[in-house]
Amino acid sequence: MSSSLGTESRPLRVAIIGSGPSGFYAAESLLGSDLTVKVDMFEKLPPPFGLVRYGVAPDHQKIKGVTRVYEKVGDREGFDYFGNVNIGQDLSMEEMKTHYDALIFACGAQTDRRLEIPGIDLPGSHTATEFVAWYNGHPEFQDREFDLSQEVAFVIGQGNVAMDVTRILAKTTDELKNTDITPRALEALAESKVKEIHLVGRRGPAQTAFTPPEIREFGDLEACDPIVRPEDLELNDASKAELADRKFSSKKKNYEILKGYAERPAGEKPRKFIVHFFRSPIELVGDGRIETVILEKNRLEGEPGKQKARGTGETVEIRGGLFFRSVGYRGVPIQGVPFHDAWGVFPNEDGRIEGAPGFYAVGWIKRGPSGVIGTNKPDSHATVQSLLADVPELEPCPDPDPEAVRNILTRKGIHIVSFPDWRKIDAAEVENGKRLGKPREKFVTVEEMLAVL
Repeated sequence: MSSSLGTESRPLRVAIIGSGPSGFYAAESLLGSDLTVKVDMFEKLPPPFGLVRYGVAPDHQKIKGVTRVYEKVGDREGFDYFGNVNIGQDLSMEEMKTHYDALIFACGAQTDRRLEIPGIDLPGSHTATEFVAWYNGHPEFQDREFDLSQEVAFVIGQGNVAMDVTRILAKTTDELKNTDITPRALEALAESKVKEIHLVGRRGPAQTAFTPPEIREFGDLEACDPIVRPEDLELNDASKAELADRKFSSKKKNYEILKGYAERPAGEKPRKFIVHFFRSPIELVGDGRIETVILEKNRLEGEPGKQKARGTGETVEIRGGLFFRSVGYRGVPIQGVPFHDAWGVFPNEDGRIEGAPGFYAVGWIKRGPSGVIGTNKPDSHATVQSLLADVPELEPCPDPDPEAVRNILTRKGIHIVSFPDWRKIDAAEVENGKRLGKPREKFVTVEEMLAVL
């Protein structure tokens, strides 16, 4: 135990694992504290910004503007970025504990919750995350194939990710060509035969998880009409009570937008976006690939705010060959870190990982997949407050030499990408994009990124 940790003679050494919003907000909070802190941030891929780069839809450039805040953090004294370094593989937990006084895990919820129904592994069935990562240029997903020759697609789930997938399928290439979508995705979408996109939610229009701007956009698409059945908008008393609660004001806005769509006369655009409520997929059927999706009708039970969907036994069959599931996300275990398998998070109290002194969690690996980008700021700040309160009790690391980790990685032959290196990659992408009238043209392989350096 040491009272000198966090002083100029012995800065507090903190490693942040993950470079998404929660990681950068944690770094900002640490570097703004009264202690002298040295922050090293680690990221598996060369570029930083996690879900802002690889999760936010290419046609939502405004949201990506938040990276300007993170760039300021990246330029601060006391901050170092280690891109292209895979923690758990390139550096073990033992090595990390040897050189850092505290570790903050900001590694997010990297994988999808599984939908356990017959036929889920048939060709044509995909997670929403792999589609999003593919069109956003994530290097690990560029080999994926999606059969866009199918005329009918299903998107299961009613959060913002499900809406993004639906919108990308519904838009024309003209609507997408000036975004930072990858050329390969744009080419594939240009050949798309998808005419109907069914968005399926197990609960009702009062329980939607997307935000009003997401559903509003569907009213203005060039070649796609939104279709909502009036009978799907009928509410039970508990749902009416939910919409009357000011806490659910965004859901009330969603409901009003959906009602507007239900009242529209039938449109004549070539594509249709069809919203289904009170339905759950129970089986995917097909010979060698998906041909039909069987949905069960649901009813809601329970008190306002806690209603659960219960199957009625009545089913509907819709023919279609492309199926994307977006039913929630979960974290991935890291060897040497406690993991709560049922919840898919690192078990913690106020950000302190249970049973692992000096280990902390922020963002989705701390609280599960909830909230928007901005939610991570207070969340990360709260964890950093826990860490700072613990400083007098922290076990100082045996080797605080600031160059030690860099030397280990160099010896292992790992090409570390620094923040100034990232700026060069960034500038090259922006320059390549300019020629095509896009905000940037992303490099989609690690080799291309490293070649810039």
